[in-house]
Amino acid sequence: MSEPHDPTGPRRHRPHKDERVSLERALSKLGFASRTQARGLVEAGRVRVNGRVVQDPLARVDVRRARFEVDGTQVRAERRSYIALNKPAGLVTSERDERGRDTVFSCLADANLPRLVAVGRLDRESEGLLLFTNDTRWAQRVLDPAGHIQRVYQVHIRGDAPDELLAALRAGVTSRGELLRVGAARRVRSDGAESVLELVLGEGRNRHIRRMLEGLGREITVLRRVAIGPVQLGRLGAGAHRTLTPAEIEALGGAVGAGAEAGRTRKPGPEPPAGGRRPRSPRDRRGE
Repeated sequence: MSEPHDPTGPRRHRPHKDERVSLERALSKLGFASRTQARGLVEAGRVRVNGRVVQDPLARVDVRRARFEVDGTQVRAERRSYIALNKPAGLVTSERDERGRDTVFSCLADANLPRLVAVGRLDRESEGLLLFTNDTRWAQRVLDPAGHIQRVYQVHIRGDAPDELLAALRAGVTSRGELLRVGAARRVRSDGAESVLELVLGEGRNRHIRRMLEGLGREITVLRRVAIGPVQLGRLGAGAHRTLTPAEIEALGGAVGAGAEAGRTRKPGPEPPAGGRRPRSPRDRRGE
């Protein structure tokens, strides 16, 4: 007997995509705790998965389908947040600083945000645009070199900036066995005593621009990231932050998921006082 005609066309079975990850990572992806914190909770017997206590942090769980509880309270995914910060110089971008130095999370401590991680990094001496999110998939897309997302930097150096310097930056400088180059270089202004350059990176390496200019014998006085793809630093004050617009989120890493917080802006504020409370950040190779 033939099957009845379906006016909507043939049905296609769409199997559920397995989202199995380690339990400690699942709690981190849900925004509940860092993986280190989650590991401690699991090993202490405080975490239940589908009603059963699990004490193995590496146990594989389906982050989308499983029910998670910590101390009897269900863990739910936090709203998605996408933040742009104007990082002041002097702050480190790291999960925890072993030397007790102030971190970029001191700028977000009083903002009533969910747990976030930094998307990329800037070294302690550098300043400018730094992104944060709790959407790990989006962050991975932003950091993926295949996305060809350009980073734009404004760099102040001592002395003049002849055409030969710009050509050398484009051609590349070998540092620690790596050939480093910029995608574009132009002179913004120069008065002989100081020059300002605009440099563009696609795929970057750790301290990429600093290593290049140091290799060419030039001293950097200010290194500021002013753009990541379509996201501009603009007039955002030092230490101030804003949420990205839906268009910016889409352009950088794909569509905004349900529950995303986007489009609100916060008035730029003064540079925050020293002191950090909530250091949280991953690492990546895109640097200045």
